[in-house]
Amino acid sequence: MIAASALQQLRAIVGPADYFDRPEDKIAYSYDGTPMISGLPEAVVRPKDAAAVSAILRLANEARFAVVPRGSGSGLSGGSVPVPDSVVMLTNHWTRILEIDERNLTAWVEPGVLTAPFQTAVEERGLFYPPDPGSAAISTLGGNVAENAGGLRGLKYGVTKNYVMGMEVVLANGDILTLGGKSVKDVAGYNLKDFLIGSEGTLGVFTRILLKLIPKPETSRTMLAFYDTLTDAAETVSDIIASRISPAALEFLDRTTIGCVESYAHLGLPTDLEAILLIEVDGPDSVVERDAATIVTVARKHRAREIKQAASAAEAQRLRSARKVAFSALARVRPTTILEDATVPRSEVAPMLDRIQAIARKHDLTFGNFGHAGDGNLHPTCLTDERDTDEVRRAERAFDEVFSEAVRMGGTITGEHGTGLAKRQFFEKLTPPPAIEMMRRIKESIDPNAVLNPGKIFSLKPRCEGPMPRSREQVQKFLDAGAFT
Repeated sequence: MIAASALQQLRAIVGPADYFDRPEDKIAYSYDGTPMISGLPEAVVRPKDAAAVSAILRLANEARFAVVPRGSGSGLSGGSVPVPDSVVMLTNHWTRILEIDERNLTAWVEPGVLTAPFQTAVEERGLFYPPDPGSAAISTLGGNVAENAGGLRGLKYGVTKNYVMGMEVVLANGDILTLGGKSVKDVAGYNLKDFLIGSEGTLGVFTRILLKLIPKPETSRTMLAFYDTLTDAAETVSDIIASRISPAALEFLDRTTIGCVESYAHLGLPTDLEAILLIEVDGPDSVVERDAATIVTVARKHRAREIKQAASAAEAQRLRSARKVAFSALARVRPTTILEDATVPRSEVAPMLDRIQAIARKHDLTFGNFGHAGDGNLHPTCLTDERDTDEVRRAERAFDEVFSEAVRMGGTITGEHGTGLAKRQFFEKLTPPPAIEMMRRIKESIDPNAVLNPGKIFSLKPRCEGPMPRSREQVQKFLDAGAFT
């Protein structure tokens, strides 16, 4: 329990209108987009500015309670799920685009700005912000930076870290730092900015973010290619890359996912296919025409049953929706949908998909698969029911095998969702101990009292000497017991 006096001080820092501790408020912020993981905070606060964030974190160090930063709560790894003795700190109310600098191709934003509306705002000026996570309509830019979010355009344009030029961040001790800037080149000292990107709210709270923009592509072309075998689809992907083409998107859906998408969105997709590729190229008109023609030739070479090309922007959006609605379509089938991500080298995509299906059959589970074929980031999705404890245990064993197989093939357990709570056990099992120890030392040096999102990514290491902060001890005991519901 957090001391009543500390909660009173919290209320004074943010003001009564931005302090919430009613049961219904706690429940509303007890979970994120991750299934079967939740925990009640002791309070929820909505700070007005960086100074308030700093004051909250200084109080947390004095009173020994944890602070869990939260944007939209759309994360899929339990990163914003409250831990014991914690307060949820909201940032989704900071929604201003502070500046769009067309001379330097940058934008200052607050962390609560939603991704898709920001993209629209810069495109109206002929500019482009490429990172395109599947949750773009609801995810915040601050959350994207915290998780280093990827997306459909990652193959050509990279991920969030490639577009962060600077930030204002509040560290665990309450210090406020401004890192980076509009200079294109800056190699002075350690690259602290990139160090904080992807830290999942465990090292600092972003209060302003400086993003890089690029010119908007002149045109684009979107197409779907239909296949009777996964191997043909995978070979098409490899051949496109070997042809020195960099598609803006190169996505796939498997048979299970295709059936669910068609049932959900009624796009006129054949449901007797083994795979669909969504392919998009963009750039100057002449380049797009050339690349699209090459891709059609490659797809036919690898026995594509049919290739649909969009003739208008509206039709392109319709074809793109086949991939965009994959998760929503799968989520309608069973009460609980466990959406994961694992990344393998591109050459291993087809073998990895075969292994996922074999693992699903072994454990008598239904898996749908979709994801980013062009960069090897797969989204194996288990359709289950959390009320069936035996089925959930089988799903856990299946994902253990999936992640182990990804690592064996030279890949990793997460390409864009993060580790959080959901994958901590897999991360600790499959990551070399010296790497985990180094991360623990970094965390302890920046956040010695474990006040910022403790227990996420890796477990907290108890100290052998001296008194240990109460929150750290209780959090670790709680996490090790698997007490999340």
